[in-house]
Amino acid sequence: MSRLLASIALASTLLTSTIVFAAPDNNPANMVAGTYVLEKTHASINAKVMHQGYAFYHFRFDKFDASFDYDPKKPTEAQVVVTVDTKSMNTGYDKANEKFPVEFLAADKHPTATFKSSNITVADGNKGTMTGNLTLGGVTKPVSLDVVFNGAGKDMMGAMRSGFSASTTIKRSEFGLTKYVPVIGDDVALAIEVEFVKK
Repeated sequence: MSRLLASIALASTLLTSTIVFAAPDNNPANMVAGTYVLEKTHASINAKVMHQGYAFYHFRFDKFDASFDYDPKKPTEAQVVVTVDTKSMNTGYDKANEKFPVEFLAADKHPTATFKSSNITVADGNKGTMTGNLTLGGVTKPVSLDVVFNGAGKDMMGAMRSGFSASTTIKRSEFGLTKYVPVIGDDVALAIEVEFVKK
């Protein structure tokens, strides 16, 4: 009985406690230096391609990882590394999930795609461009992403956290991935939402 009462008291305390939350600071100069690793429960890589000219077909990747090293004195020199399990392509349709990673991404021969940043430029405030080398289907090409730094700060649990939104469009044919082009679009639009925590 005493344990039950203690549990009820704890739950009541948690429910009535005021959660201190400060909005993230989106000034890159104020972000704490260090190594940041992907917080996978709050991250997504979504993509879309045109299907036979009728509508965009959406899919996502369920397995990927990322990290970066950051120095607020040299924000444009941050080193970003991303790895994506190409077999984790998820269309929401089981039969497509079996075929499309191989047909569209050559996942049987190249199960991992990687991105390594080489240059970051800051535009207006918290916006910028990140350029790097994307290796997909065994081919490496330079790719540029439009990036928004949503901010950094301490989250509700006290951990140092940072968040970004990024987007780009790649041509899969440039990576030797030409299956069904042009019936299935060559352009692949990527929308990326990621949160990181400081190690």
